[in-house]
Amino acid sequence: MNSPAVIYTVQDGYAQITLNRPEVLNALNEALMHELALAVQAAASDANVRAVLITGAGRAFSSGADLTTIPAGALGSAATPLDAGAALLARYNPVILGIRNLKKPVISAVNGVAAGAGMSIALAADVILAGQSASFLQAFVRIGLVPDAGSTWFLPRLVGEQRARALTLLGEPIDAQAALQYGLVWKVYDDAELLSRAQSLAKCLANQATTGLALIKDALAASPNNTLEQQLALEARLQTEASKTSDFYEGVKAFIEKRPAQFKGQ
Repeated sequence: MNSPAVIYTVQDGYAQITLNRPEVLNALNEALMHELALAVQAAASDANVRAVLITGAGRAFSSGADLTTIPAGALGSAATPLDAGAALLARYNPVILGIRNLKKPVISAVNGVAAGAGMSIALAADVILAGQSASFLQAFVRIGLVPDAGSTWFLPRLVGEQRARALTLLGEPIDAQAALQYGLVWKVYDDAELLSRAQSLAKCLANQATTGLALIKDALAASPNNTLEQQLALEARLQTEASKTSDFYEGVKAFIEKRPAQFKGQ
C-alpha cells in the first residue's frame, strides 16, 4: 500500500499537515496537491481545529513542482505548447487560497529547501518558521517560467519590491539567516528544535480566542487596499463582532481576576 502523500493529524487543538514524499524532497505532484487540498478543507471545517501547522517530512519542506511527472510528449513544442497555467488554476491556486483564507492561524515550519511552488505554500502561512538548514529558492526563472502559486503577491509584501525582484529574476537561493534578515520568516531555530517549537506555537494559538484571531487576519488582509478612514471603519466593525464573543468576556474576566484566560474559541 502506498503511503499518503500528505499526513493529516489533529492534536492539542491544532491540525498538522505534513507533505510526505520525502524520497523526492516532497516534490509536488497531482496526488500531493489533491491530498493537500483535502487536508486544508478538513482543517477549515473541523471546529476542534483552532490552528494549523504545515511542514515537510524528511529533509525538505518542498522542492517545488515534480517536473519528472510530466510525460516527454506533453512538453509540446511551439506549435503544441504545454499549458502550465491550467495546472495552477486546477490544483495550486485553490490550495494557496484555501490556506490564506483559513479563519484560523496557520504556521509553516520550513525544514530544508522550500523552492518554487513549495516556497509559495510556505509563504501562504501567517507565521513562517525555519530551521537553520532551510533555504528558499524562486526556481522558476531557471526553467523559463513565471513565479506562481502566489509568489509574486507574497514576496513584495514580505521583503519589499527590490528584494522580490532580485529573488525572482536571479533565481538565487537564500539561507535561513538571510530569510530572517529580509523579513521572510518570523524566527529561525536549530533543525532539531524546529518541529517541537512549531508544535508548541500551534498549541498556543489553538488555545487563544479563535474568532479574535480570525478577525485580526481579516483586518490585515483588507489593510493594503484600504484608506486609513476605511481601515478605521473596518476595525470598528470587526471590534463590534469580537466584543460579542464569549472569549472576550472570559478574557476581561481573567484580566480582572489576574489569572490565565481559558478561551473556548467561541
